[in-house]
Amino acid sequence: MDRAQKEKVVEELGQIFESSGVVVVAHYTGLTVAEMQDLRARMREAGGSVRVAKNKLAKIALEGKPNASLADLLTGMTVLSYSEDPVAAAKVAEDYAKDNSKFEILGGAMGENALDRAGVAAVAKMPSREELIASIVGCIGAPASNIAGAIGAPASNIASILSTIEERAEAA
Repeated sequence: MDRAQKEKVVEELGQIFESSGVVVVAHYTGLTVAEMQDLRARMREAGGSVRVAKNKLAKIALEGKPNASLADLLTGMTVLSYSEDPVAAAKVAEDYAKDNSKFEILGGAMGENALDRAGVAAVAKMPSREELIASIVGCIGAPASNIAGAIGAPASNIASILSTIEERAEAA
């Protein structure tokens, strides 16, 4: 890898560290190519990405960034999992770590906040952006359906009362 390629990689990594909602650092020693492809596919489904980069270049890219504390985690064979959604990459990494013992999560960063192993697990348990939007929409929609039900109920009650009165009048 020549100097121009290294500079390009450092620039790309810098953009990843700045624009990602969460970055998870893990060791991947012993993962097969198929297992790594499975991780990449799962991450892509969730809207995230996986990147293997030289630790030295990643440390250079972290200089001056809000999540520079990640540099301490970059030892050995590391892989970066990241996503714009602050929860997606952590969820996929946690799920994958449960399925594959060779994938060992070291920690990560969420914006300026450094995350240890337990922090990544806690972030993974949080609801995703889509889940939050769905629950908010549900909360907003519930009062409207309740109001519609309340408005519609008296009319149906009046209609049934009138039909009962009419039936009694016909019977008499």
